[in-house]
Amino acid sequence: MKKAMLVGAMSCVLLAGCSWVKLTPGGDKVRVLEATEVSTCKHLGDSAVSLLSKVAGINRNEKKVQKELLLLARNAGAEMGGDTVVVASEVKDGQQTFAVYKCVGVSAL
Repeated sequence: MKKAMLVGAMSCVLLAGCSWVKLTPGGDKVRVLEATEVSTCKHLGDSAVSLLSKVAGINRNEKKVQKELLLLARNAGAEMGGDTVVVASEVKDGQQTFAVYKCVGVSAL
């Protein structure tokens, strides 16, 4: 019984460190910039991305969660026709909002 519980606990710990998010072919062309760098870009909208920040009650590594949220945001930005995303909120319970912009090919007014 103890062995089974130990194996189960170790599996949860290992899964908590895994990364399941991959960049899509469009997402790999989307960059992450600061808000001060997109003044000449066209704002296309916002995207709220989310993932599990806990696996079996165990908190996942914050840096991995942030990295995966950025990957999800880049994928979502590509789906919206954007080429740039900007962090618009803090991470809360595995969710974060990003502003999506089109910067390449946009002329300044």
